[in-house]
Amino acid sequence: MQTSKYHMDTKYIFVTGGVVSSLGKGIISASIGKLLQARGYKVTIQKFDPYINIDPGTLNPYEHGECYVTVDGMETDLDLGHYERFTGIHTTRNNSITTGRIYKTVIDRERHGDYLGKTIQVVPHITDEIKRRMLRQDEKEEQLDFVITEVGGTIGDIESAPFMEAIRQLRWQLGRDAVCVHLTYVPYLKAAEELKTKPTQHSVKELQGMGIQPDILVLRTERHLDDHLRMKVASFCNVDLECVVQSEDMPSIYEVPVSMQQQGLDAAIMRKIGIPVGERPAMKPWHDFLEKQRNASREVHVALVGKYDLQDAYKSIRESLNLAGIYNDVKTKIHFINSENITRQNVASQLDGMAGVVVCPGFGTRGIEGKIIAAEYTRTHDIPTFGICLGMQMMVIEFARNVLGYKDANSSEMMETPHNVIDMMEEQKNITQMGGTMRLGAYECELREGSRVAAAYGAEKKIMERHRHRYEFNNAYQEEYEQNGMKCVGINPAANLVEIVEIPEKKWYIGTQFHPEYSSTVLHPHPLFMSFIKACIDGTTQA
Repeated sequence: MQTSKYHMDTKYIFVTGGVVSSLGKGIISASIGKLLQARGYKVTIQKFDPYINIDPGTLNPYEHGECYVTVDGMETDLDLGHYERFTGIHTTRNNSITTGRIYKTVIDRERHGDYLGKTIQVVPHITDEIKRRMLRQDEKEEQLDFVITEVGGTIGDIESAPFMEAIRQLRWQLGRDAVCVHLTYVPYLKAAEELKTKPTQHSVKELQGMGIQPDILVLRTERHLDDHLRMKVASFCNVDLECVVQSEDMPSIYEVPVSMQQQGLDAAIMRKIGIPVGERPAMKPWHDFLEKQRNASREVHVALVGKYDLQDAYKSIRESLNLAGIYNDVKTKIHFINSENITRQNVASQLDGMAGVVVCPGFGTRGIEGKIIAAEYTRTHDIPTFGICLGMQMMVIEFARNVLGYKDANSSEMMETPHNVIDMMEEQKNITQMGGTMRLGAYECELREGSRVAAAYGAEKKIMERHRHRYEFNNAYQEEYEQNGMKCVGINPAANLVEIVEIPEKKWYIGTQFHPEYSSTVLHPHPLFMSFIKACIDGTTQA
């Protein structure tokens, strides 16, 4: 990494999207952050979402994909996972803002009397609150060189209009200290055998109609764009040719920063702001990782047993498994298996050929019996198994039913029985609201010496991992579990909460109450995922 010697005030980069949604603004934002980091700058990335929910914690994963959790306990958009995986920074509640949070803040102030009887309006009161948060004026963090702000949705959405107005005002106030990067889509019409730039032109005109001239265009495309087409876009959209960058489909999202660097995206941003560009950073660790990814030829097959048949629902788990595979020199082939479809009669065929199984997190009763059946099958057939949050709880329930002999064992989340081996946490029992009320964020865990998880973590005896749950292992049964072979090897010292269970006699049978997938990054894959994938590889080698 280069060390920046150029002293400057904080610069602001706004990333917007046009034509269609799901173009990859989060990946582009994360890539920009990575490239500026490689030049020695201190960076943070934040996401502004136009929906009115306070946060995505109460949203169905089918609606919004995975709910990511920050170290300080904020339930956020999954793009924050990309930010952290690419850059290694720790985001906080101030990196994820929704329209709902903006309006709630303004309305609470109005109720408190802070506006002294004034009429509260979108402009200036809502836009001022958006600007305050975009500038991170409440933050007491170390001086940042760059703040990258991604705005969710698509230009033209009625919901995002206040955000666009706030950006327009900030561009005027900040001058060269602000840059707008606009991501659009260039479709290919097969019948005409042509790439079409008209949607991009319309998207930029819409942005210009809001008073914002994009400085840089990133063109999302499935086919390579030649210089003639880039020149056409530059000419029609009033953008320098060097500031028209293409984002082609890549074999991996982790190739995107390198592609952006080769096209000079970071250099273009710096020139727009007036910073000396200097030499291109080597980014050796990143290139070493990509080289390992390209050279991994052997496959290891892992099943995700869950109930959300949607790729983004378990995004961080999928990425953590992929990263751990690459560092173990294999390609992790992930197979989603819907737990609602698992029965005792078909579990063997459903899990056939799997080197390992992840029992996924989630909420509610749907699909839990299938998870319990899968956990029993992998335990009795000694298949490496990783249970996360609810997945860990299902492993605990299965053990109670089939080893301890409590056939009615269950979680009080699902039903009350005489043997609720999973029960509601004491601190949760008087809470009636759903949103933002669980055990959230990073908590300490002490590892038992000599355990498999202690070996995975190495020298660390105390770890910090992120949580998102309101039910826990019932400590009244702890001794019975220990005596029968399921060891409680990770304990939260403050609450005496069982964080990790494992069966040492198995190849790899571990459940964690926390979510390790939130802590896995490109350059630092999580030790538990590394250990799990190694066990999967060893199992297939022995077989």
